[in-house]
Amino acid sequence: MSFLKNFISLRTCFLACAFVSSAFAADRVVGANATLDMEPGARSAALGSATLAVEGDYLGLGTNAYQLSLAKYMWASFSHTAYYEDTKYDYASMVIPLPKKQGIGVSFSRFGADDIPYIRDGEPVPEGSNYNTLSIADWVFSVAWGRRFIDRLDLGIAFHVLYRDMDQTGWGFRGDASARYQIMDDFYVSGLLKGWTSSAATWESGEFEYSAPEFYLALSYGLPVEYLYGKFNFYWQSAGLFHHEARDLDFDEDTHGGERIWEDPLDWLSGGRGGVEFAFDFGLKLRVGLSSFTTFKSVTAGAGLTIANFLVVDYAFESHPVFSPVHRVSISFSPYLFGHKPREEGHLSKTDAAKKLVTEEPEYLPAEEYVEERIQETPVPVEQTPKAPVNQSVPAPEKPAVTAPTAPATPIVETDDEILE
Repeated sequence: MSFLKNFISLRTCFLACAFVSSAFAADRVVGANATLDMEPGARSAALGSATLAVEGDYLGLGTNAYQLSLAKYMWASFSHTAYYEDTKYDYASMVIPLPKKQGIGVSFSRFGADDIPYIRDGEPVPEGSNYNTLSIADWVFSVAWGRRFIDRLDLGIAFHVLYRDMDQTGWGFRGDASARYQIMDDFYVSGLLKGWTSSAATWESGEFEYSAPEFYLALSYGLPVEYLYGKFNFYWQSAGLFHHEARDLDFDEDTHGGERIWEDPLDWLSGGRGGVEFAFDFGLKLRVGLSSFTTFKSVTAGAGLTIANFLVVDYAFESHPVFSPVHRVSISFSPYLFGHKPREEGHLSKTDAAKKLVTEEPEYLPAEEYVEERIQETPVPVEQTPKAPVNQSVPAPEKPAVTAPTAPATPIVETDDEILE
């Protein structure tokens, strides 16, 4: 028996050592699967890419999957971004609402460049356009799910699979979790645990790398302005809390250490991003923001227009201290709203639902109740009163005729003469 126990103990230790050695064989890097961090939507991009705080931008499902709990209609969204050196980023997503205040979303994207000249070492540079070309790209497929668990709390999770086709192929995977809590009317706090599964990538050469999880905070606040016929929306997203991050965007020697909040709160705040949006009641939205509070050269701007209930178009302009400006366009289309009218406001709180039931009058009555109510309220004319039969013993109908003032005066005179005699 002791031999068996020792054998099991040795085998357990051997397996533990094997797992530890394999873990150390993986390279821990910063920014594994960095393509997943790129901003796809024009609305959030115009607000400094504070995507975690922006609700209603279904192109940002990878960051704030919690917003799927608020989906009432099916939406299809598309975006196109033209980067420098003919690099393009195309993104498409679909949102499907589900019962019990939940929804599911899927997205597909491609980030890459085409028509890159391919010339082998030692070969002369060809003249004109007579040369071979190649393409490099990252393909990403994501699935997200969100649900409202309590009256003020929304939760969501997302999973991403990445396929990379460059000088060698590779695969990547990451899982994210997000949440939003309503502190008060139009004031929300959000959180994102990016890479809670770790962001892992493996290459054709056999190399394996990963990035540790990171956590972000975000705030959003809405302020209606009746005088301007619209509403201000303020958005802010923090830098990472767990790890050091580079702050400078000019790619010079980084003098900032990217300190964490407990090490240098001001430096941590400078690594955040944010934006301001004013939404007019007639559908126009104007936006401005900063993708990094460290420099004003990271300013972003844009606009959005709700052309119809089923069609929304957004545009964003993004500047950078080093690279060329970026232009981004996105469009969202709702197949349901294209053929139907908007339904009543959904996901009401218990207080609002009670107020609505008490104060709101019914729009219609059932047919039977309406007929009975109409019969009771309609007066019956005197002329339509049914008359008694002729052979009836009680002359009830003659009483109103006697009291009527239309009787002739002659019988009254004769009666008076008889009384006088």
